Amino acid sequence: MPIRTNRGRAAVYRRLWGWPLRSPNHLIATIVGVAVVIMLFSSVIPAITKGAKGGGTTNGAAASTSQLPGQVGTVPTGVPTISLPTKVTPPSSTVPSAPVAPDAQIVAENWADAWVTHPAGITNAQWLDKLKTSTSDELLPRMATVDPANIPEALVGAVSPTESHEDSVVFEVGLKGGGTLVMTVVKLPEGWRVHKYDRK
Repeated sequence: MPIRTNRGRAAVYRRLWGWPLRSPNHLIATIVGVAVVIMLFSSVIPAITKGAKGGGTTNGAAASTSQLPGQVGTVPTGVPTISLPTKVTPPSSTVPSAPVAPDAQIVAENWADAWVTHPAGITNAQWLDKLKTSTSDELLPRMATVDPANIPEALVGAVSPTESHEDSVVFEVGLKGGGTLVMTVVKLPEGWRVHKYDRK
């Protein structure tokens, strides 16, 4: 029957604690048992503790090698690396070349002849009137302030293209007294016209 009173439990406890003291044999058996238990604990507990530490190290190593995308980490040995471009190359903005249109050549030659032809006493309006048919509407107003008397009297050499595209051609021709006349002829709805010029 179970022990139901405190006195009964105390009696049982006294018997347990008093058992080793009843005889020398009981005392020796108790000491041997305690020594065996201590030896078991001293050998089992370090092994369990070491295994726990080793598992933590493995997990830590795995966590350190598994990096999220974009993070800096150690690349495992044997894994090929791919070098990505750092900058996208913009598309080329160079206009493709094209043969010189014959009409563009004619317009450039006629315009250059009219530009250097300025008899004494010619006015700006008279001078521009000869250039009107081969000049763009945007360039004519900018030439309204040009004094024809300051323009060279003749061309030197032939009008030659230096850059040619499908809708624009750049021509050059030498000037008497030095310098070069540079003309940009563009293709407009009304035909080829000199849209820009420069004296170098």
